[in-house]
Amino acid sequence: MIAVFARDLRLAFQGGGGAMTGVIFFLAVVATVPFGIGPDLNLLSRIGPAILWIGALLSALLTLDRLFQADRDDGTLDLLITGPTPLPLTVLSKCLALWVASGLPLVAASPLLGLFLALSPQAIGAVMATLFVGTPAITFIGAVGAAVAVALPRGGLLVSVLVLPLAIPVLIFGVSATYGAVNDPDPFLPPFMILCALTLFFGALGPVAAAAALKAGAD
Repeated sequence: MIAVFARDLRLAFQGGGGAMTGVIFFLAVVATVPFGIGPDLNLLSRIGPAILWIGALLSALLTLDRLFQADRDDGTLDLLITGPTPLPLTVLSKCLALWVASGLPLVAASPLLGLFLALSPQAIGAVMATLFVGTPAITFIGAVGAAVAVALPRGGLLVSVLVLPLAIPVLIFGVSATYGAVNDPDPFLPPFMILCALTLFFGALGPVAAAAALKAGAD
């Protein structure tokens, strides 16, 4: 597992690995919103958490097609399927490497973009916390879609179609927890705990389902 994690992380940061593609897309999406909405700082601060979460979700979807496609193209996927390490653990390692390479930078970039959207320090902290907890769930969900689509032509578009409906609950509770942290009547802890539960649930289910899909595709 450690070897697979280190290999995927190294490939993600090498030339052409595309580790920063999601971050650049995240920056582009969030940075263009104020130009469309206008200079209303109150409006930007009110909808800013939702904008950051939507940008992070779309950026995460953009990177999911790389999870298994390169391994299939060079034959590494067949070795991983037939190797001695249980395939769900291998998929888990690949998901963690993808999140560290492309999901964690989204969390790190969110404070700067939060300032760009006129968010308060409390809102920025809430966005960072919810993205840190919630974005791994998107990666685990995406692993299933990527495993289903890896054997299909133009599978990258199919990944987004499969993953987006399943990722909507993560988006809802992530935004709800963020608004709960800045709006006094709204609770923060319940939606945040549900967000943690979703990540744990998909962290347990996603690698198993993705491994089953990969084995079915290999057969």
